[in-house]
Amino acid sequence: MSAALILITACGRKITRIDPSETSDISGRWNATDSRLVAEEMIDQINNSPWKPSFSKSKNKKPVVVVGTVYNKSHEHIDAEIFCKDLERNFVQKGSIGLVQGGKKREEMRGEKADQQTNASQSTMKKFGLENGADFILQGSINSIVDSYKRKKEVYYQVNLELTNIETNEVVWIGEKKIAKFVRN
Repeated sequence: MSAALILITACGRKITRIDPSETSDISGRWNATDSRLVAEEMIDQINNSPWKPSFSKSKNKKPVVVVGTVYNKSHEHIDAEIFCKDLERNFVQKGSIGLVQGGKKREEMRGEKADQQTNASQSTMKKFGLENGADFILQGSINSIVDSYKRKKEVYYQVNLELTNIETNEVVWIGEKKIAKFVRN
């Protein structure tokens, strides 16, 4: 009888779907809202900084960026790839900076081109050496500090990003975004 009661109680969980753009913070840890908001603010900072008009004027084209590695140096598991995708999505949506694939996806695309050299018709085959090269690489880290005592905890996140000119290695922009959360259990 008690096993049946436990089973009925365990099945009482209620799940409610929410809008992914809605702000929710259940645990106080880094979450999808933090990732989205930080990415949006960083891309706005990049778009509104002095390097961009200077580059566009001297090269007579919009800059092209590849998103490099963003390291998770925080105290918790953060999937940095989700944050990188938020950055890339914002680049594409804003449209004033070009975006090219990097890393494993670029290698996968090159593998597809290599396969086409043998297996596709001449009229549809994509040629090597015609990729858009990136002018800049965006790299950075997600860091955290935790201060806790008894049932209170403050979590401080700092995201640092750097945009570097690939040709000259000149750092043309450094951005940071801080988030502080107070959690009481």
